Amino acid sequence: MQIGIIGSNESQCSNELYEFAYTLGAFLGQKGYTVLNGGMQGTMEAVSKGVKSIGDTKSKVVGVLPFEDAKKANKYLDITIPTGIGFARNSVLVLSSDILIALGGGAGTLNEISYAWQFGKKVFCYTGVEGWSKRLAGQNLDDRKEGLLVGFNSIEELCKLLTND
Repeated sequence: MQIGIIGSNESQCSNELYEFAYTLGAFLGQKGYTVLNGGMQGTMEAVSKGVKSIGDTKSKVVGVLPFEDAKKANKYLDITIPTGIGFARNSVLVLSSDILIALGGGAGTLNEISYAWQFGKKVFCYTGVEGWSKRLAGQNLDDRKEGLLVGFNSIEELCKLLTND
């Protein structure tokens, strides 16, 4: 399964959120998931670093970058995809993911959640920190779909959701 991680960039990522994202990455690495993210810092770096902390794992971390320069990516990626298409890369990330996990987030995360909604992708929304993931957990963006934005507050709760999905 390919799991897309969306969430707070470096400027919005508290130490608490960074640690949670790192722990989430380690969990996903242990489970052998392929993890996709925007390839930058903040929650993207923390999750990538967490996956790599497992060592010998089948998991791969893919960064779908908004810019052309792969050197700007975080150093914990196995595969970098420099798109050069800016925020339009959000649709590539969402479409490449079987499900998504949202961690906090600002306008970019809101954009990715909106794409997920449009494409009918489930988003597990972390409610332990402020941001769009908490605000939208359990909500419907419009009346055409329902139940795609599912809240969770711990790794254990997320594990149950992933098992049931």
